[in-house]
Amino acid sequence: MTGTDDSPPRARNPRMGRDERRAQVLKIAQDLFATEGFHHVSMDDIADRAQVSKPVLYRHFPSKLDLYLAVVDQCGADLLAAVESAVEPIEQGPVRRGDGRAVVSAVVHAYIMFVEVAGESSALLFESDVTHDADVRARVEHASAEASRRIAGVLGQVTGLGPDQSATLAVSLIAMAQGAATHRFRSTGGVDAESTADLVAELAWGGVAGLIRPDFVYEDA
Repeated sequence: MTGTDDSPPRARNPRMGRDERRAQVLKIAQDLFATEGFHHVSMDDIADRAQVSKPVLYRHFPSKLDLYLAVVDQCGADLLAAVESAVEPIEQGPVRRGDGRAVVSAVVHAYIMFVEVAGESSALLFESDVTHDADVRARVEHASAEASRRIAGVLGQVTGLGPDQSATLAVSLIAMAQGAATHRFRSTGGVDAESTADLVAELAWGGVAGLIRPDFVYEDA
């Protein structure tokens, strides 16, 4: 008989709770935005991949930009969590000899391991293609700016440098770690993540160590 479709019916996604569905959509959107870019992904693409209707998708996220920014916020939260773990020992305790090297190493490791876990999704923070609008750009760059502020604070403690100098140092350290992390992730073979972090941390500390004031007083001096 003509006019019939013998293909099996499309499997429907099992019913999920609101929070579970939102998390699923965020993960799918993150993968698509990271690999194809904001402008090449539609809400239809995301709904199709999540196996939900567009009305369901729009109940969670009113627009594609809202969904993109929610993904960016999640990636940013992951990055900040890694940075906070790196700087917390210095922030909460007295500055002792060896803390400078330790915090530089921890920051470099935080960025490289963040990219290692996030993969191409890290580009949503580092190489976003949605920065033409000032408000959107500020949202995308919020995590990196906050990470830089936190790192500058502890570098100021271990070097004795002023706020402006520490901020410049933090941005430079982040650029080095971020560049090495992205290069390592996208390279075939080469140095593994842990060895990359150790190597870059050694390079970074070689520079930071030369900036520590000779009259800086350590807790255990």
